[in-house]
Amino acid sequence: MAARGVGLSRERVVETAARLADEEGFEALSLAAVAKAFGVAVPSLYKHVENLETLRAEVALLSVRELTDRMRRAAVGRARGEALRSLAHAYRDYVREHPGRYAATVRAVRVEDPLASQRLAALEEALEVVFAVLRGYGIEGEDLVDAARALRSAMHGFSLLDAAGGFGIPRDVQRSFEAMVDALDLVLSRWVSKGI
Repeated sequence: MAARGVGLSRERVVETAARLADEEGFEALSLAAVAKAFGVAVPSLYKHVENLETLRAEVALLSVRELTDRMRRAAVGRARGEALRSLAHAYRDYVREHPGRYAATVRAVRVEDPLASQRLAALEEALEVVFAVLRGYGIEGEDLVDAARALRSAMHGFSLLDAAGGFGIPRDVQRSFEAMVDALDLVLSRWVSKGI
């Protein structure tokens, strides 16, 4: 627990909320829980965040930026299969380490959402990292969107099932993950020539 409200700032409130989201789940995030972590009353937070909806938007923005940074660092200087594997591992690791933060990144942003323009810009940066990896396969234009959706769906689905303990068959999960990424590499390699 933090010292009773000492040095309270928007950044510290958001970081604490992100930590609590990882520990308790994004849907369970509340202003009361954040206030309790600082040893203050809820009204003390209103100088730093307007309401719970804004706080959740801040956590989503922080999380997208963190995930984008991880993916960018993983993929930089690599191409095709090597870039894809590094990207997929970075994505899965982030989901494992930050389940609550990751949950904040999943919902599409609406125009009326708090911080909508900042969140959309951050999501665009994340998408550009994925697009850069896909361009390494020669995928361009509208095909980028289809390929990005397929890649995201595969990484998202596997990572969430893995994090939730959803793989019960007695076979090494890491081996299955590698097999999935190998299959994605093969599919992406043929995306342009096959017109997938």
